[in-house]
Amino acid sequence: MTDGGISPAGNAEPKKHGLAHVFAATGYSWGGFRRALRETAFRHELLFLFGSIILFALAGATSTDYVLLIILFMLVFAFEAVNTAIEEMVDRISPEISDMARHAKDLGSFAVFCSLVSAGLFVAWVVLF
Repeated sequence: MTDGGISPAGNAEPKKHGLAHVFAATGYSWGGFRRALRETAFRHELLFLFGSIILFALAGATSTDYVLLIILFMLVFAFEAVNTAIEEMVDRISPEISDMARHAKDLGSFAVFCSLVSAGLFVAWVVLF
């Protein structure tokens, strides 16, 4: 759905307002989550989160540590979702191999990598120190 009220298929839909907009947006987000679950990397990141929670419990992490962990992993998930969107759009627009398409995918992947390293460093910090 675009801001102008036209769906990707070209069908005009009335723009939702108020509570209907909140429910529609929640539905779109849920659809994005279901799509992300089809990505192996996203499932690995979920396992990383659950493993980190277990390590935090064993290390006696504080509630602040848990909050920061969740914030970091929400960023990991956001970067993974954007990376997947970039990959899908590039594959749709430019199915042939090109330097520009490769660069777009590589940059999205680098963003995910940076967020994972940040989460990993934080987990290591809490568990080891």
